[in-house]
Amino acid sequence: MDTQTLSAVITVALILVILAMIGLGWRNRLRRQSDVERLPDVPQQLAPAAVVAEGQYVATTTAGDWLDRIAVQGLGIRTNAELSIHAEGVLFDRPGAAPVFIPRAAVTDVRRDAGMAGKFVEKDGLLVISWKLGDRELDTGFRSRQSADQQLLLEALQELISAAPQADADSGK
Repeated sequence: MDTQTLSAVITVALILVILAMIGLGWRNRLRRQSDVERLPDVPQQLAPAAVVAEGQYVATTTAGDWLDRIAVQGLGIRTNAELSIHAEGVLFDRPGAAPVFIPRAAVTDVRRDAGMAGKFVEKDGLLVISWKLGDRELDTGFRSRQSADQQLLLEALQELISAAPQADADSGK
């Protein structure tokens, strides 16, 4: 066997080993996160969206740990998405992946950041929504295609958060 053939065989073997290790790591992450509660269903009827923006759903991570990607239920899959903000909550409509709906009462905070889970952009170029799924606190990142949408989304989410306690208190009367 000549040197080029041997080099090619070693390279292919290394690539296969690396891919196998990545697969094992993802499988172990899925096993570790098996206790993550089921995502809420998207309501049949949603009020008209206050804001809609096209962009990229980056990922959902454990709150405060931008490297701990949540792998279960497709939350760790980066994909194109349409983010819409409704009176009932936040909807990520993701072609090729299940939609992610965050009820209004679950949204706890919103901020701008420079990155998370392998996606880094300019300062404040990523919108990060903090929310609760059962007892877990999560962060979900979104990058809008149009920079002008970023401020509109931020304002609509801040309004949604400030309205949530009042709306929930009113419904309990």
